Amino acid sequence: MTENQTVQQKSVRRNRVAAAACLAAALITAGVVGTQSATADGAAHGSARPAAVAPAAPGLGSARLVQSEDYARQGLNPVGATVDLTGGQGLSACSGEETMRGLTKGAATGYASVSWTFDTAGRLAESAASAPTGTAADAWEKQLVALVEDCQDEPAGHWYYGAAHTLTVTGGTARWYTAYNGDGVVSGWVAVLRSGTGVAVVELTGRSADAPGRVEGVVTAALNRLHS
Repeated sequence: MTENQTVQQKSVRRNRVAAAACLAAALITAGVVGTQSATADGAAHGSARPAAVAPAAPGLGSARLVQSEDYARQGLNPVGATVDLTGGQGLSACSGEETMRGLTKGAATGYASVSWTFDTAGRLAESAASAPTGTAADAWEKQLVALVEDCQDEPAGHWYYGAAHTLTVTGGTARWYTAYNGDGVVSGWVAVLRSGTGVAVVELTGRSADAPGRVEGVVTAALNRLHS
């Protein structure tokens, strides 16, 4: 395959999936197990408290995904969440139609994904899997990093991810990358997480520059949830 053909194929893939990511970080399969408002019944009394995304389930469980209170601590206000426990949600804008179930070839002991909406611009999608062994988790983490970093080197005018930032906390380690649109303006970020035998991808789309401290706050919360 020639270099021009390779660039054209990547461009077609990027254009297709970037549109989907900006609309919703949409679920690829119909395996939705719950959609709910993140505003509690107490809102009418002036004490709105966001709800958790969903009850825990056998295997990985949605309790190990970032919860609404984690966002609230970073000044974000989630208003709804769509949860999937099949591994069928798209991984990131860069990965095309790849899902966690596809990447792991169905070998995970559990899957959990969520797509969050906020009261302002932006959506956040998280996809996680629990590996049967540390060796499998190592391999999946490397695959996820490779998928993300495939979008660091793009032709002029294409959106892309910036350099990796490494974050290590008690809950695990993460690499996070700022996302830039075709004009070079910050439009979100993506992170690859690893905690024990758990791996995950978290991606925020459709938001202008978040301070690094806020990004690391969300990523740290995600690591701690995945570790729990």
